Amino acid sequence: MSIVPTDVPMTPELADSLVDRLAAEYPALRAETLASTAYGRPIRALTIGTGERRVLYSAAHHANEWLTSTVLLKFAEDYAEALRNGGTIGGISAEELSDSATIFLVPMVNPDGVALVTGAATPEEQEQARELSRNYPNIPFPGGWKANLLGVDLNLQYPAGWLMAREIKFSQGYTRPGPRDYVGRFPLSQIESQALYDYTERIDPSLVIAWHSQGEVIYWQYGGIEVPGARELAERFAQVSGYALEDTPYASSFAGYKDWFIQAYRRPGFTIEVGTGTNPLPLSQFDDIYRASLPILLEGAVG
Repeated sequence: MSIVPTDVPMTPELADSLVDRLAAEYPALRAETLASTAYGRPIRALTIGTGERRVLYSAAHHANEWLTSTVLLKFAEDYAEALRNGGTIGGISAEELSDSATIFLVPMVNPDGVALVTGAATPEEQEQARELSRNYPNIPFPGGWKANLLGVDLNLQYPAGWLMAREIKFSQGYTRPGPRDYVGRFPLSQIESQALYDYTERIDPSLVIAWHSQGEVIYWQYGGIEVPGARELAERFAQVSGYALEDTPYASSFAGYKDWFIQAYRRPGFTIEVGTGTNPLPLSQFDDIYRASLPILLEGAVG
């Protein structure tokens, strides 16, 4: 029987408990806590594999994209199960993959924001968020909420063109904390973005992929930087998933996690936008999203 449910919203409390349950069930999975948010929720990580190639996958930078957390947790379970049984995952030997690569997973970068969107926030937290949302009455509440509970968009927090991101978002009217697109007072001002930044530096991965929603597209560039092999890998991701390769829209092409990684490491970094429609995506899309995501998860680890 599966440990990870795919038919209920992935609240922070559920994700936290699943990390511990998976690590208890499968010795191949190692769990840790990277930090605690401003509201005391843990940012968890799972590691599987022992190989030399190191890859880091993250999800739910944005609160209303919590379905991506379920993708990474389900992958952790399926991979660990295949490894225990000496089987395959996606047609690949789990044991061979484990011997060649180590996969680091941060399934929920933004637990506070996810709590709001999934209805798991406290009444006090909900009211604080509602106050911030009044600055932006055209954004649906809470479904349109992408930020953390301090009103900062975590994927606009990284030191790669942050001043340009600030200029663009301020020109669009996002000048104060709110549901989305506020860049914060300075890069890495938020616990969550700093935690993923520090974890990335500690791991020193060959590749990072951030799962977002929606659009069924793959973004792989930043600032015209030519990263050897990135285009070829992006094309493989597109082929196995059916998603399209696209250039990042200019207004969204600064201060993101993959932007910083590409700039700082000159290694492949990707944003995968899963699913179609309006966030938060319905659970009815999960099977299709997972079917498209699984080969990307595996291709990224194989390299």
